[in-house]
Amino acid sequence: MFQPAKLLSAQPATTRGGARSTATHPLRLLALSVAVAAAMGTSMVMAQSDDYAEVNRLMRAGQMSDALTKVDAYLASKPRDPQMRFLKGVIQSEGGKPTDAIATFSKLTEDFPELPEPYNNLAVLYAGQSQFDKARAALEMAIRTNPSYATAHENLGDVYAKLASQAYSKALQLDATNTAVAPKLSLIRNLFVADAKGVRPSAAAPAAAPAPAAASAPAAVAATKAPASAPAATTAQPAGNATADVEAAVTAWANAWSSRNMASYLGAYAPNFTPNDGQSRKSWEAERKARIVPRSRIEVGIDDLTVSIDGDRATAKFRQDYASDTFNVTSRKTLDLVKSGGRWLIVREVAGS
Repeated sequence: MFQPAKLLSAQPATTRGGARSTATHPLRLLALSVAVAAAMGTSMVMAQSDDYAEVNRLMRAGQMSDALTKVDAYLASKPRDPQMRFLKGVIQSEGGKPTDAIATFSKLTEDFPELPEPYNNLAVLYAGQSQFDKARAALEMAIRTNPSYATAHENLGDVYAKLASQAYSKALQLDATNTAVAPKLSLIRNLFVADAKGVRPSAAAPAAAPAPAAASAPAAVAATKAPASAPAATTAQPAGNATADVEAAVTAWANAWSSRNMASYLGAYAPNFTPNDGQSRKSWEAERKARIVPRSRIEVGIDDLTVSIDGDRATAKFRQDYASDTFNVTSRKTLDLVKSGGRWLIVREVAGS
């Protein structure tokens, strides 16, 4: 439930691979679609694509402050641009400023009432604050502007389910003897619990995965610790085994990030890992904790994983699909790893490669 979409880029937005993701998630921010491009005019989009691309690059690199500075500078001369204003709302949401993001998207709905996506994003933010009545109203407006907006219909169904859960809970509080309410409440709650446990399979070979793809959250956390307990290799391993070990290490790193297990996540990096932006290791770790721990949900998917081995050094290249409660982005990533104490640890991380 709660169909996701990719972060807006200079090109029209599409779902991953041109098809709907098989995973289901809580409400997320959706990318602004081609409706906005049509509203602005094709020539205008082409002329401004470099600005959009630069903002997207900064966002993918996690440089939200720089991205916001770029957006504000752009909007100083083009204050009505809906696409850049939409990106500003996404940045504000990812930066933990839901009130500012709500104001941004609300103003967008006033200035461009024909666009359904800002209404949907308001619903995302309202739902994140458990304001489901406001989320419902926003989604109904999205559907009114575009009756064929399937995502808004699906999200509206999930909001109704949340409202039903609240109503059943209240009914049970008022009359605990009503035996018809408890099964309904259980059904609704199980629906969302099952959804929260959904895990999109990665591209790593199934045999190398440390835990089944459908494992619950505790199992996924335990899986991230498996490489640490593996015995150190005393003899050279066949190339196939080394590749599988690197794939398992990358999968464990993604699982630790997804489960917000900071000990396992930071433990995936070698002691001599140096951030690309010149930060100290201590500052980098503090920043990563500040960005990961507050999130209510994170999902890191890995696709198209390729591994090359050169002795005790390895390079893993893949497509990373990142999604949190407020942000979605797909990008290429490269991890350079070194074998130390029987484990493959990250010594270099490059986004966009």
